[in-house]
Amino acid sequence: MGRIISIANQKGGVGKTTTAVNLAASLAVAEKKVLLIDFDPQGNATSGLGAEVELVDDPQREYRLKSCLTTIKDHFDYVIIDCPPSLSLLTVNALVASNSVLIPLQCEYYALEGISQIMRTIELIKAKLNPALEIEGILLTMFDSRNNLAHQVEDDIREHFKEKTFKTVIPRNVRLSESPSFGKPVILYDVHSRGALSYMELAKEIIIGDRS
Repeated sequence: MGRIISIANQKGGVGKTTTAVNLAASLAVAEKKVLLIDFDPQGNATSGLGAEVELVDDPQREYRLKSCLTTIKDHFDYVIIDCPPSLSLLTVNALVASNSVLIPLQCEYYALEGISQIMRTIELIKAKLNPALEIEGILLTMFDSRNNLAHQVEDDIREHFKEKTFKTVIPRNVRLSESPSFGKPVILYDVHSRGALSYMELAKEIIIGDRS
């Protein structure tokens, strides 16, 4: 059965799309069958599912994506959903359809405060719509090892979320920032870059985690 993982955080600029694209590519390089869904309303993937406005009057609106994925998910090892940067009806649809949610978190001030809202949403989804939803993990992104604050944020997150925090940390990396302008995941743009290596490590953590 395909495992469906949403990449979600209501805050923009935390590396959500970067993570969705590069995790999907890294899983594919590991010879996994992967489907990447762009669920941002500015993307094209939602056009076949009905835009968010059309969902509002649907009595089964929270389950539309889940219904669409039911017939195809087992053709893949992983389905990765890039959620919009908000806790909208589209994000709710993604979380209802998912086995787990991966939360990218930028290593910056107030990081812990920023994550509380998505955690509350996950608990509500578990309570009312998808009791099986799990937290795949907290992913620390845009980590600058020269910055003392980044280390403090990492320490705080690991102390608070413990084993729910991925061992892998995504660094600030020029190649990682450049790759979208070339229309490539970083693993195809510069496989030896720190950005590429870190996403391959993340893919490995997720694959191994599924076997435990």
